[in-house]
Amino acid sequence: MEPLNRASLEFLLNHPKTGYVTSDVNTETIERRSFSPKKIKIFSSKYTNIKECPEYKLSNNKEATKLLPDVINNNVQRIIPGDEITEKVKKAFKKRRNLGVFFSGGPAPGGHNVIAGLYDEVKKYNSESKVFGFLSGPDGLLESKYVEITQSLVDAYRNMGGFSMIKTGRTKIDSRKKMESALKTCRDIGLEALVVIGGDDSNTNAVFLAQQFKSAGIKVIGVPKTIDGDIQIKTDDNETLCAISFGFHTAARAFSQNISNLTTDASSDIKYWHVCKVMGRVASHLTLECAFQTHANLSFVGEELADYTDHQRIEKAQKQGIIDYTAYGITLRHWSRLICDTIVRRAACGKNFGVMIIPEGILEFINEIQVFIIKLNTIIADYNRIHDIDFHTSFPTLNTKLEYLRRLTRGMGEQNKFSIWNLRDDDLFSQLPSFFREGLLVERDTHGNFQFSQVKTEEIIMDMVKEYLSILKEQGKYKVGIKRSYYMSIMKNSKLIPDEIAEIIFKNPEDKYLLIKESIISLKTLKQVLINSEVISQDDNIPEPITRIFKKSDPKFKTQTHFYGYDGRGSDPTYFDCNYTYNLGITAFHLIANGATGQMAAIKNLEKKFDKWEPIGIPIAKLMHLEERKGKLELVIEKSLVDLDSNAFRIFKVLREGWMAADENPDRYRRPGPVRFAGIAEEDRPITLLLNSI
Repeated sequence: MEPLNRASLEFLLNHPKTGYVTSDVNTETIERRSFSPKKIKIFSSKYTNIKECPEYKLSNNKEATKLLPDVINNNVQRIIPGDEITEKVKKAFKKRRNLGVFFSGGPAPGGHNVIAGLYDEVKKYNSESKVFGFLSGPDGLLESKYVEITQSLVDAYRNMGGFSMIKTGRTKIDSRKKMESALKTCRDIGLEALVVIGGDDSNTNAVFLAQQFKSAGIKVIGVPKTIDGDIQIKTDDNETLCAISFGFHTAARAFSQNISNLTTDASSDIKYWHVCKVMGRVASHLTLECAFQTHANLSFVGEELADYTDHQRIEKAQKQGIIDYTAYGITLRHWSRLICDTIVRRAACGKNFGVMIIPEGILEFINEIQVFIIKLNTIIADYNRIHDIDFHTSFPTLNTKLEYLRRLTRGMGEQNKFSIWNLRDDDLFSQLPSFFREGLLVERDTHGNFQFSQVKTEEIIMDMVKEYLSILKEQGKYKVGIKRSYYMSIMKNSKLIPDEIAEIIFKNPEDKYLLIKESIISLKTLKQVLINSEVISQDDNIPEPITRIFKKSDPKFKTQTHFYGYDGRGSDPTYFDCNYTYNLGITAFHLIANGATGQMAAIKNLEKKFDKWEPIGIPIAKLMHLEERKGKLELVIEKSLVDLDSNAFRIFKVLREGWMAADENPDRYRRPGPVRFAGIAEEDRPITLLLNSI
């Protein structure tokens, strides 16, 4: 029998409070959907025009000139007010048109607002115009699977994260047959233009589609998307046209909130080093932004490690009259030593804890690893080219892959072919942990890229750190500093004289944080020192207060590893990204309405205040360069790395010693707070962009 005061389940389920708190739509979602992003001032003009800007110089690649002849001579285009344009142009704006759009590649916060901006603008000029969304990315275009995007569909996803509205995919449209299928789909539904929302590879797809579709009168516009932030476009004169891709700011803020929570945990629990790997397969932009957002104790920018020079090794070699080529660039071992140095310095100040940020693709900047990646990529590509079966299908396990490599070292590879894998490679490779070797041999992604996210970089480097710290501990160089006030309080109730004992056991008895002498590495050696100093006799035990002090100084190195990637990709967009992406969608429409094709919709002056933003079109063909993909050279958009001469990086280099806090001063952790889309506390742009605008 139910208790008299217990509500029935039916009553609970039908209660309005239950419905309110368990609804799929909460207050935050309602507020997001109703938020109206700001529009760049120029879009308040009824009509716009395009101004060609040949003064923005972008060099042509010879291969791009050959393969993209119809779009290679495009200029940068500025969208300007067109209030005095002809009736013909006005009619072109107002005509009924069908537009297509699809997402390509991984999700990035703000994608839905690109569609919202495109949809709102096309409907503003003609309510009978239609926008079609191709389902699951390029596959929807190839397979003619699409939905008409309606007002209710757009309203359900305004200012919301992800690409859930029409999903995404990674298929490349890289053959004549695929091009013909895509063109047929566009013709069948009468598209005037196609908008491709994606990263560097997706925009590469877009420009080849623009070339293929131009004779059919169908325009193609790309939109720069990637949370990695590695689509940054500058002219030959180093003027910034596109400061950052959309989604970057949101992902950095989402990661930073989590990392900030760990700084709070670390300084509360004082026993863990949190190692945070953040997305960034090729560039370290997210790591740099997260460093500014959180002031983590250690943040490594891969581009700097690649540029690393060990001056001590150079000087040592010069004295010997030789050149030490290994002093240029960094090795895994030396990188681990840099980390250990900070850990030891912080521990000496009583801080045997901390937070470290590393980019996902940092291994690509480590010399020895880069050599392995290049060689293995070539071996796998050669095998795939020669045989009818994929390398990973032929050799599904790590052991079978390793056996194939050993056969290459014994000259048992493909006939009449010099093997790039030699005995030295095999020996060095065998010394790596098995899970790391397996990681280096994982299947490449659809673009032929090494999948760094599948390699546990943080575990590899921290295993090396732990190994070296154990050596430093045996040498007495890794100890936890004892705060003088704590030492005095422990010794207060003993019969020992604190100052006399301090002179005996500490190497710095006058400092705020006291360090046990390097020669005292165990209770046994501690006892011998006390006996030699006649504090105790051979038969006495070590006084309990001194034992307690020693045990507190004995470091226990513990780590927690974290990977931040997919959570940031799926975050709801920040205020910055909401405004940025909505205006990108509007820009795409105005480029189409003005007859542009083969252009990337972009916003110039993103690093400045919103009232300085300028909508432009950037010729994608001029961004092309040759890059090795799956063992052969292909035209792609060059990824932008962290500029070591930028304001942001130069400031980071100066401030990071203070953030390391390897001294008596308190940690300087920063709390960025949660991702917001409105409110006076919300940032209006990424910190790195703000610094670079100075």
